Amino acid sequence: MEESIYGNHRDAMIDVMNIILGSIDELRANMTEENGNDPVEHCRARIKSEESMREKCRRQNLPETTQSALEVIHDAIGIRVVCAFISDVYTVKEHLINMDKVELVEEKDYIKHAKPNGYRSLHLILKYDDKYFVEIQLRTISMDTWAALEHHIHYKKEVGEQDKLIIAELKRCADELASTDMSMQTIREMIKNNL
Repeated sequence: MEESIYGNHRDAMIDVMNIILGSIDELRANMTEENGNDPVEHCRARIKSEESMREKCRRQNLPETTQSALEVIHDAIGIRVVCAFISDVYTVKEHLINMDKVELVEEKDYIKHAKPNGYRSLHLILKYDDKYFVEIQLRTISMDTWAALEHHIHYKKEVGEQDKLIIAELKRCADELASTDMSMQTIREMIKNNL
């Protein structure tokens, strides 16, 4: 049997994933107790499969080694956090980057600066305990729904006339959902201010 691309690090990687998930759960409990609002709808976490990691190494012309998997590629541990409101996305982000033993390596804010196709999400690369990289995606329910549907549609590489219409429609849907997110955030603030 082929040796794991993660060497003997898998248990430690699972521990890191669980520490971060546990910290998110702590934030959720504290915020629910303080103001009755859970900032997180749901979380998904995974260790990238052996096959996916090896395939990513090949795609990036990297040797299929533990060093490539853990030090060059930064998404061996992945966590997606889905929030109801845009403000919650940034609350969770602040919590994560201020955790003990966490260093923010990279931040890409596709909420403030959406991709051309309409994709929106906040991506963080964190380094835990100066050892393990964790990729975190933070998004709202509507951003998550759009990304899931866009993934299902997954249009062809060659863009023909018909595909241009599909791309334009996907972008329009993304913009409408972003507008809805902003409206829901505004309504939430209005309700808070009336209490």
